[in-house]
Amino acid sequence: MKHIFNKGNDQSRPTLLLLHGTGGTEQDLLQLAEIIDKDANVLSVRGNVLENSMPRFFRRLAEGVFDEEDLIFRTKELNEFLDEAAEKYDFDRKHITAVGYSNGANIAASLMFHYKDALQGAMLHHPMVPRRGIDLPDLSDKNVFIGAGTNDPICPAQESEELKTLLENAGAKVELNWENHGHQLTMTEVQAAAAWYKN
Repeated sequence: MKHIFNKGNDQSRPTLLLLHGTGGTEQDLLQLAEIIDKDANVLSVRGNVLENSMPRFFRRLAEGVFDEEDLIFRTKELNEFLDEAAEKYDFDRKHITAVGYSNGANIAASLMFHYKDALQGAMLHHPMVPRRGIDLPDLSDKNVFIGAGTNDPICPAQESEELKTLLENAGAKVELNWENHGHQLTMTEVQAAAAWYKN
């Protein structure tokens, strides 16, 4: 997978896994990593799927309707890439925190839904529920921040509430932060995620 790896100053920090939104690249969220933890390793990945020449992490059938088969395949592909990257760049595989926006947040949530130890935690900005009707692994040692919009046209408020409930029912500790800026990722939301992370 096309990516950037920047080695941090402090290997006791988690490696920040950056996952962009539709049409983004591995450059998009680098500034967020600086705000969240400037001493951490950064692994920023570009999605392997193209939709009208825009990179994404998995296919969709329509707005808000995921191609579930492709989602499962791409989630496995990303999880295996993380195994390889941890070995190649010599960071702790069990110490990865995802920072995802929109489509990137969805694949990060999917990692947690499918693989117990894929992520230690996640900052999910405007995610949706990746899959319904499946048993989640035990996530009792995981911490998740969800940044949501009360008026998000792509990701309705009840979607954020449902994701929070599903993760909590699997044992995760979840903080849900509301903004009122539609589907936009605002600086106040990033700062709220950074404050959550530092606690």
